[in-house]
Amino acid sequence: MAFLSVHSSSLLPPLCITAATSQVFGLLVWTLIAGTEYFRVPAFGWVMFVAVFYWVLTVFFLIVYITMTYTRIPQVPWTTVGLCFNGSAFLLYLSAAIVDASSVSPEKEGHNFNSWAASSFFAFLVTICYAGNTYFSFIAWRSRTAQ
Repeated sequence: MAFLSVHSSSLLPPLCITAATSQVFGLLVWTLIAGTEYFRVPAFGWVMFVAVFYWVLTVFFLIVYITMTYTRIPQVPWTTVGLCFNGSAFLLYLSAAIVDASSVSPEKEGHNFNSWAASSFFAFLVTICYAGNTYFSFIAWRSRTAQ
């Protein structure tokens, strides 16, 4: 995640806030869909894949950050890893949020409509969080490569 690659203390609080927020909202996205009969709408398979995949990867990078493993592996360009991770998360979450929103229809499954609509809303919030992380990762990457 972006905060793995930031050594500036001024960027750390916004990155921690957006990372924690994306974790909470990401969990809401896939649990709201998983609690319904999502298999009846094939497009939700893509949304579930993106939501669960990036949620697990974010937890992994959070553990790397908490345990400070990134300091023990200096060969890895963490600023580049953070930028690539957050950039790909932003793009794939954007596509998943659009697919999620376009698949929500009260005519398909009336009893699942509210959960699917809420998951679509939270998917766009997670997309915004990953966009913020991508921006902060880019700033860290640019300042790291300029040195």
